Amino acid sequence: MNPERSELNGTEKPTSDDVAKILRERIESGELEAGAPMPTQALLVQEFEVQRSVVRQALRILQQEGLLTEVTRGSPARVAARSSRTVAADGTPRQTMVALGPRISAAFGATDVRIDALCLTAESLSAALGEQRTLIHTRRSMPTTVTVRVLLPNRDIDLAFPRMISDPEESDPVHRRWLAQRNAHGIVLSDHLRGLGAVHGIDVDIQFKALPFTPPVKLYLLNGTEALFAYYQVTEREEQIGRESVAMYDALGGVSPLFSFGAGDSQARRDHAFVVQSQAWFDALWTTIATDLVLG
Repeated sequence: MNPERSELNGTEKPTSDDVAKILRERIESGELEAGAPMPTQALLVQEFEVQRSVVRQALRILQQEGLLTEVTRGSPARVAARSSRTVAADGTPRQTMVALGPRISAAFGATDVRIDALCLTAESLSAALGEQRTLIHTRRSMPTTVTVRVLLPNRDIDLAFPRMISDPEESDPVHRRWLAQRNAHGIVLSDHLRGLGAVHGIDVDIQFKALPFTPPVKLYLLNGTEALFAYYQVTEREEQIGRESVAMYDALGGVSPLFSFGAGDSQARRDHAFVVQSQAWFDALWTTIATDLVLG
């Protein structure tokens, strides 16, 4: 009988949470080094004397925590580099621009990838999805379908942020810049995914819709099993736009801490409920008040 298993469960077989706990400790201690392949599922089944489904779920838990990358069929997962994990060693959530890429990479380990996003400009999402180019080109990630839905603010509304602090006398340079960024990042995101689909035979479906309000948070829903959530950090600052120095209320999205919630069978009920309710909220917005959006 495995001694670690005995400590956790006495004479009973370990659960996927137990297996994940032991593997997590090995990763954090450095016994399983960053970048190294994990033991195969067959070896883990033999070590812990459990069904393969228990091992798979344990690996999914670690994947959702950002501890594993390249979780694809047919090859062992790898231990994520510390710099690319969703949380730092002390448990502090990492910034969106640092943490989102590894979570997108993990999501692309599925055969059918589904990503829903609510944000101001899709800048972080576009950058994170751009990292998939190498993984797909090298066949380390090869989904069959990729479905992406993105909710962005309507171009015609008065945004809460970013906006000028004083009312513009004529046209608003802050709004014009935001709109150009929204459209540019959306077009890059769409072109990138459709290009990968055309080259590698992946069925890609990407859609955009417009919201009649300014989202105070950014939300990413991955394969219906994980929700990533960050608050926009609103700040007052001054910036040169063209020839004009503009005082504005701006939102710092890329540096906002990204919180991860998983909906696996062995996750806490609170996490599961957050993912389910976040998906229901997104779906309701998509099918009710959101309107078709044409970038440009």
